[in-house]
Amino acid sequence: MAKASGLFIEEGPASWTILQQREGRAELALSGGWHAEGDFDPAKAQGYVRIMREEDGETVVPWQRCEMAEERDWSIRLDVPAGGLYRVETCLRIREDDPAMEWPVRGDMIHHLGVGDLWLIAGQSNAAGYGRGPHDDSPELGVHLHRLNGRWDMATHPLNDPTDTRFPPNREWSNPGHSPFLAFAKRLKRELGYPIGLVPTALGGSHLRSWNAEESGELYRNMLDIVKAAGGRVKGMAWYQGCSDANVPESGESETYAERFERFVAQLRADLGEPVLPVLTVQLNRLIGWEVSDALDRCWGRVREAQRQAAARIPGVAVVPSLDCGVCDNIHNGPEGNVKIGLRLAKAALADVYGRGAAFRAPHAAGAVYRADDEAGEPRIVVRFEDVGGHLLAHTTEDVFAVEDANGRVAVRSWRVEGPREIGLTLARPLEGEAVVHGAFETNPAYYVPFDDATRWPMLAFYGLRVEAE
Repeated sequence: MAKASGLFIEEGPASWTILQQREGRAELALSGGWHAEGDFDPAKAQGYVRIMREEDGETVVPWQRCEMAEERDWSIRLDVPAGGLYRVETCLRIREDDPAMEWPVRGDMIHHLGVGDLWLIAGQSNAAGYGRGPHDDSPELGVHLHRLNGRWDMATHPLNDPTDTRFPPNREWSNPGHSPFLAFAKRLKRELGYPIGLVPTALGGSHLRSWNAEESGELYRNMLDIVKAAGGRVKGMAWYQGCSDANVPESGESETYAERFERFVAQLRADLGEPVLPVLTVQLNRLIGWEVSDALDRCWGRVREAQRQAAARIPGVAVVPSLDCGVCDNIHNGPEGNVKIGLRLAKAALADVYGRGAAFRAPHAAGAVYRADDEAGEPRIVVRFEDVGGHLLAHTTEDVFAVEDANGRVAVRSWRVEGPREIGLTLARPLEGEAVVHGAFETNPAYYVPFDDATRWPMLAFYGLRVEAE
């Protein structure tokens, strides 16, 4: 078959691509070759490119002249506003008597192109998504996915599908399922008014050491390769990891999690050239059905505390709670819980990253004071919380809190909400020496923990909060 006449795109984004915008715009670079049959002067052939809005066919960028080179090559760079979905059209004009551009020779097209924000997904199985069971979380045009096969597509569950992967280091052993991030991206798209792209890199069961360039780092290097393949730039990272570091007490990984996570974030920001790249994290939910030990409980408590402290100490890091989300097995969030987590991440991003609306954060314990002898003659601890939008509420008095001093565990006889931001703990005995208080730190803590009546978000779990004398 004879070669068709027209303009051919040989370098440029594929259909379904989301380009990362900066200050509301992105550069679109295209190049290729051309061919035409008939009697015409090749020196006068001219290529053109325009951008159309797919939903109504309106012109966004009118026909722009390409740079024409020898050997029938062409190139162009266009400044495209955030939005879409767009259609990129090309054409070749070989007749000077058609100035209206009514009937030029055809050219290649790119469909479903968007300009918006890309969010990197990293971590272990709850980031890869292992939610099982039906739930309404349908795909949506304008929420796209850089699949592990290297091609852009509409985002659908499972996001971490390893079919024909180009990136074997994060190939899942089992088929993944539902994750939080489709709901996250759909909410961002709705609120921001432009497309969102997701770039999955997670791997079930992975330890932080696999993401830390200073340790084994194989998933970290794989992640950088995937980011490069997706265009090289992202708006931020959504991170859900920590179970593996909490599940092996003898490894000591829970004790160093905070420092290693901080180094991981710093290295990622340096390598991506984004000094304050936003990082959205999820505090660990729960582990059920395993043989539980005090050592394992403390590992989970330390990792949750490290996640809580990361959001307080590292600029640009946010954390959302998950303790009120149901699981579909012993450790993986179910689809309904994943949607709840995804929407929480979106609210955190809208407030902290995009400056849209008031801060959306979970209540967190900011201090604890010991009162050796209250009005009733009983020793008490008062825990003070910050980031409470309304008033703390508690519908049950399950064993949420634990206290330790120089002589070991101190039984908490009862506890109750005592003000908008305070919870009082009545102790079975006076404290001896230095003391700490923990909240929902165990592998499988109380399901009903205190929550903020304004946001309906539960408090963040905490571990080792020092108790000060009044």
